[in-house]
Amino acid sequence: MTGRLLPWILTIGGLIGLTAAGTLTVEKLALLREPDYIPTCSIDPVLSCGSIMSTPQAEVFGFPNPLLGIAGFAVVTTVGAALFAGARFARWFWLGLQAGTTLGVLFVHWLIYQSLYDIGALCPYCMVVWAVTIPVFWYTTLHNFGDRPGLRVLARYHTVVLLAWYLVIAAAVLQAFWTYWTTVF
Repeated sequence: MTGRLLPWILTIGGLIGLTAAGTLTVEKLALLREPDYIPTCSIDPVLSCGSIMSTPQAEVFGFPNPLLGIAGFAVVTTVGAALFAGARFARWFWLGLQAGTTLGVLFVHWLIYQSLYDIGALCPYCMVVWAVTIPVFWYTTLHNFGDRPGLRVLARYHTVVLLAWYLVIAAAVLQAFWTYWTTVF
């Protein structure tokens, strides 16, 4: 079952992530050109891309993080499209994709922590990247290692694992901004 999902997850997830990363790059360039620019994703004090874009966490490697997303999601989209076309890849290729998606999901979770507990703001486009990076990693992992005894059970409940993962992140977001959310509603 998960094997049939992989081309869809990679292609659609890659395109969504590529769009979000591209939009973030355009917003960052606009902010660099015009310091008073308010990004379209700055909605209120919590949903505020502008405040996140001005932090050191937004340029961990010395350039805007969304550039990593553009490169990574372009690869993911291409692999997904190639799978639809019937491509078969060598084991080393799959392990390379696994390494890339693992680094991506680790980086995303570091950014989630930074957003929630250090920066104190959320970027809607970044949250889209979080949302697509997780299944791209999860289904790549299931493809590569789903036949192992420990993952075989998880593979059977692949959507439950994914839903639980999202629920943990949603709970962390609610917890981190509980005071703000209670003033809004």
